[in-house]
Amino acid sequence: MIRGMKTRVCIYARVSTQGQDYERQLSELRDYAARMNYDVVREFSEKISGAKKIAERQALTDLLDFAAVNRIDKVLVYECSRISRRAIDFLQVIEQLTQLNVSVYILQNGLETLMADGSVNPIAQLVLGIIGQFNSMERSLIRSRMSSGYAHFRANGGKVGRKEGYRKSEADMRAQYGKEIGMCNPLQARA
Repeated sequence: MIRGMKTRVCIYARVSTQGQDYERQLSELRDYAARMNYDVVREFSEKISGAKKIAERQALTDLLDFAAVNRIDKVLVYECSRISRRAIDFLQVIEQLTQLNVSVYILQNGLETLMADGSVNPIAQLVLGIIGQFNSMERSLIRSRMSSGYAHFRANGGKVGRKEGYRKSEADMRAQYGKEIGMCNPLQARA
C-alpha cells in the first residue's frame, strides 16, 4: 500500500441456498471496514454451495478477475468456509490472491494472510490450512448425516420426494411452463 492512501478492499460473502441471506455477513464486514477506515471498492456476493468448484462460482471468479486487474490491498471474508468448503479450492484462492499481493482477512478468526510488509503470514497460512481441512471434513460429515437420516426415514416407512398422486394437470403445466414448451416446439406453442 502506498503511504497516505486508504487501504482498498473488496468484500466477499456467500450463503449456500437461495433461502438464506448474506446481508449479515456484508453488514459485519462493512462495519469492520469502516472501523479500520478502509475504502471498500467492490462487494461480491452469491448464493451457491461452498462445495461447488471455483469455476462454477461466478462471484468468486469475478472477485479473482477483479483482483488481477485492479489495485486492491485486501479481501474481507466473514469466515473461511465462505470462500470454499473444498480444501483444495480454499487454498488455491488464498494462493492466487497472495500471488497478486492481496491479503485475505478472515473476520471470524481475526486472521490475515499477509503481514503489513506484504510478506506471507506463516501462522495464518498454517491455521487457514487446518481450518480448510476442517471445512472439507465438515462437508463430508453433513453429507453423511443427511444420507443416514434419509436411510433411517426410509427404513421406518418414510417416503422422500413428492407426495403420492401429486401431479399437475396438463393445463397447469402449460400455464406454468408455456415459454419453455414453446422453446422446445415453436409450432406447439402457437396451438
